[in-house]
Amino acid sequence: MSSDKKQKLARKHISTTTQQFLDISEIKEDVVVMRDGTLRAILLVSSINFSLKNEDEQNATISAYVGFLNSVEFPIQIVIQSRELNIERYLKELEEKEKEQTNELLKMQTSEYIQYINELVSISSIMNKRFYVAIPYNPLTDNQKSFVNRFSELFKPAIIIRMKEKKFKKRKVKMMTRVTRVQNGLGSIGLHSVQLDTQSLIELYYNSYNPETSKNQKLVDINQLKVVK
Repeated sequence: MSSDKKQKLARKHISTTTQQFLDISEIKEDVVVMRDGTLRAILLVSSINFSLKNEDEQNATISAYVGFLNSVEFPIQIVIQSRELNIERYLKELEEKEKEQTNELLKMQTSEYIQYINELVSISSIMNKRFYVAIPYNPLTDNQKSFVNRFSELFKPAIIIRMKEKKFKKRKVKMMTRVTRVQNGLGSIGLHSVQLDTQSLIELYYNSYNPETSKNQKLVDINQLKVVK
């Protein structure tokens, strides 16, 4: 067997093995459908500079946060993700503006700014920190499953099961009630949040599972994908 064929088989084996243990069945209508039939919604949440607030404002923020946690009777997951900031698109936009600039002074200043940004990035990595809140909806709690069934599920391949549309719509409505409640609670703390759409969810999971590959291989917009029949 040639080395090229061996490499292809190895890549196929790795890809298949990885996919077997992914818990995601599908992503549609801004919702993540897990293989066990549960749903997930992901919120992108803003941040606040707690240290810049005075003592009264800090106490008010803490009190609002405690009130928010007490108002949520279902589990949520708070995720903080740090990634090296990719400014290639920003630099390209600056270069385009430099070309379009008719004022020589502004054109020179734009060029110097681009050079400064490039030097800054070459000296040290600029990290971008994002905050997410994952909101689940599970029509059946795990308490109804035996320990043996839950343990065995960890080692089962992820079977792609398409949830019936009627059942999906019904569960999505109930989950969106949770999303609204969490967003209102975050708003009381002074945090703005937005629910990730389908494209953003795909990109989030793609970047999370492929941190190195995603730097060079960008995803295509799902609206530009063509289905071959």
